[in-house]
Amino acid sequence: MALELRQQLKLSQQLVMTPQLQQAIKLLQLSRVELLETVQQELLENPFLEEAPANEPVAQQDQEEPRHEKPQDEVYDADLSRNADWEEYLGEFASTPRTSQGRELEIAEEISPLEARYSAKPTLEGHLLWQLHLSTLTDEQKAIGEIIIGNLGSSGYLRASVEEIAEMASTTPEAVQTVLERVQLFDPVGVAARDARECLLVQLKNLRYDRDPILMELVQSHLEDLEAHRYKPLLRKFKLDMEGLREYLDIIQSLEPLPGASFDSSEPTYVSPDVFVYSVGDEFVILLNEEGLPHLQLSSMLRDGVPSCNEKEKDYVSEKIRSASWLIRSLYQRQRTLYKVVESIVKHQQPFFRDGVTKLAPLILKDIADDIGMHESTVSRITTNKYVATPHGIFELKFFFNSGLELDDGSQVGSESVKALIKKFIAAEDPKSPLSDERLGELLKEQLKVNIARRTVAKYRTALNIPSSSKRKEHF
Repeated sequence: MALELRQQLKLSQQLVMTPQLQQAIKLLQLSRVELLETVQQELLENPFLEEAPANEPVAQQDQEEPRHEKPQDEVYDADLSRNADWEEYLGEFASTPRTSQGRELEIAEEISPLEARYSAKPTLEGHLLWQLHLSTLTDEQKAIGEIIIGNLGSSGYLRASVEEIAEMASTTPEAVQTVLERVQLFDPVGVAARDARECLLVQLKNLRYDRDPILMELVQSHLEDLEAHRYKPLLRKFKLDMEGLREYLDIIQSLEPLPGASFDSSEPTYVSPDVFVYSVGDEFVILLNEEGLPHLQLSSMLRDGVPSCNEKEKDYVSEKIRSASWLIRSLYQRQRTLYKVVESIVKHQQPFFRDGVTKLAPLILKDIADDIGMHESTVSRITTNKYVATPHGIFELKFFFNSGLELDDGSQVGSESVKALIKKFIAAEDPKSPLSDERLGELLKEQLKVNIARRTVAKYRTALNIPSSSKRKEHF
């Protein structure tokens, strides 16, 4: 069969993602910190992009000029060529006149005080290695100890067997066991244990409680019974009364089952809000957080015209000017979209901003998208990793989107409001008689007039990391 080349015409549709469109989409979903890094990187790489002086007057655009005389892109480019300072559109995206924004910034600082000054915490591994190298162990034993410490999990438990460590250290299991027993006595005591039982036993021996056989056997063989509150068989077996068993339980509860928990490597996350919303009388004022964001403009050298250059240099200059203009335009669009989304959220969640989380209404992305005339994907991107400072605290924008439960009168209540009430009820309960899921459902019905199933209450309680009533009950 002979092969031949043929030409065929095919009509199809496809979405072409231009670099400019990709940049605009990327900027939408960047967090505030990532946005600052991106802008600073572009300032370093693009010679035709610069930061405008803070005291430079902003060129005012002639509002009377009819826009239909020029294409929209030409209007944008002409404005950017004069001065693309972000202060140009700050007044458009603020709820109050520019003259009153000084007080707004002061109130914004009161909402979100600066508390992000802290020193680095020591790690569990570093703390143990410091003790290891100060110990009287031999160099060979210290090498084994380093392998042991290197195989610890975040909770402080040993994740490798003695045989595996012996193979890694090219030594015998007996030598590893000797070093392991020494490491387990380092601070925090009980570190490098294989399980919770061994961890507690090491701590009891270090406190010289190992001379009490009942206490040692309770930890050795009956931890499951203690956890499940099966006390009667233990009382009969050890011939104890409730007061005596309570003394043993107090000792066990004073021990640390997770010795590495205090050296958690995760650091706290400090959030810089993208938007401030605060109450002024009966209204809510929205202010974008522009602090730290450079005021971008095209380079001042372009005001005197582009210098003469060869064809290759001209292409480079044109590309960089176009890239700078698109960045400024994309930042403008990002701030404009963010403001419109927050404004719509405030409109839909008025009860929350007045009374707090218990009044959070059900809301979905489509509600906001329809309100501001944008696609749901755009709303999803602009609410990712963005935070808003409200009179009731700092929340991620996605927090305001939640499902709803039908009330008896036909209205709806947000799931986050139900969770907040469950948390409130449990915090105020009697520890000796905790509220069951059925009782929580009854309280929710009385408070919200909503019929909620027990399994739904259990689902919300689990999402809040709250144990069941049987585990919350205090038996003494």
